[in-house]
Amino acid sequence: MKITVVGLGKIGLPLAVQFARSGHQVFGADVSQRVVDQVNDGNEPFPGEEHLQEYLAEVVSAGQLTATTDTTTAVSNSDAVVVVVPLFVDDGARPDFGWMDSATDDIARGLTTGTLVIYETTLPVGTTRTRWKPKLEQGSGLTEGTDFHLVFSPERVLTGRVFADLRKYPKLVGGLSDDGGKAATAFYEQVLQFDERPDLERGNGVWDLGSAEAAEMAKLAETTYRDVNIGLANQFGRFAAKNGIDVYQVIEASNSQPYSHIHRPGIAVGGHCIPVYPRLYLWNDPDATVVRAAREANAAMPAYTVGLAAGAAGGSLTGKTVAVLGASYRGGVKETAFSGIFGTVDALRQAGAVVKVHDPMYSDDELAGFGWDAYELGSPTDVVIVQADHAAYAGLSADDVPGATVVVDGRKILDRASFPDTAFLVVGKAPEQAQA
Repeated sequence: MKITVVGLGKIGLPLAVQFARSGHQVFGADVSQRVVDQVNDGNEPFPGEEHLQEYLAEVVSAGQLTATTDTTTAVSNSDAVVVVVPLFVDDGARPDFGWMDSATDDIARGLTTGTLVIYETTLPVGTTRTRWKPKLEQGSGLTEGTDFHLVFSPERVLTGRVFADLRKYPKLVGGLSDDGGKAATAFYEQVLQFDERPDLERGNGVWDLGSAEAAEMAKLAETTYRDVNIGLANQFGRFAAKNGIDVYQVIEASNSQPYSHIHRPGIAVGGHCIPVYPRLYLWNDPDATVVRAAREANAAMPAYTVGLAAGAAGGSLTGKTVAVLGASYRGGVKETAFSGIFGTVDALRQAGAVVKVHDPMYSDDELAGFGWDAYELGSPTDVVIVQADHAAYAGLSADDVPGATVVVDGRKILDRASFPDTAFLVVGKAPEQAQA
């Protein structure tokens, strides 16, 4: 097949490489000339994706993958088009379809009879049918279901391990017609390979959910579940800490029974997915009170954690230097999308603290670009708050943060024994439990 992947970001580029490694001719379309040039040179435009550099160089040198800024021409020469263009959202996670609309217009101009178009970007329920179908039909003069097929198939991978996740999880598809679903199933069976999953009654592979709406909702549901679960864990953690109960022991005990799968509490929920997709669900279903309450509970955790630090510091952080460890939204990933760092820094500044930020994945200049002063391990500080669970932080000790009288571990990654003369708190634990 000839396939165009529209959007060569952290999901789209590995996907294009996967298709090319499966033996197909792939055009990677992106609006960035810099990204296109780097891909055509066989160089990954962003670090941290396992095997990407190796596989990218392999398929580019073999002539299986070519990048271009001309989406329309690439689409006109393709049997299938897979769209992984970002859906931008505002601070309230309300969707801004600007980039996706523009990409869809480009696709429509190049669309030819017989083409399969698949959107993988996570969307509010109904978007494929009510937004992309009319746009593609109007721009191409073709009729969906007769001249071309339109399908939604959500990406279900995490950056850093895309190739492994593509093999591990079933590929969900939902067409606007039965024939569209069948075409998408046949497509993905040719471009993906799946691990054996004896734990799945249905088996691993391509799962046709019968409609685009079902596939759209499945992605929102699986991510919203995680946000709601974490929100519940955070509320359990706050109650347990107030009442002298070790919530981590409670969660371990609860999860020993197979019907309980409680997540862990923590300082923040960040990233492109978990803080955002529940809001996309609420955009369709504003009466989902459980989802809204969980989102509010999780959004409040950075300020709650700063409150813990203030309490341990004698009730005030005014004038105190606070080192926040971790700008990324999660450990091992260089990404600040909806990271807890923003809420943490805001709450600290409102409390009158002098804030400094450290992250092993960011340079001082990059941190300055966010408006933060950089903190160097080994420099004096009054208070430490761990925001991201980078592996490098697990071995830290009091010597790395001289002068710190308060340490608040927002991710339960530090060794309490390494901070013997420090007021040491863990989110979800009472102070005396954190000392143990």
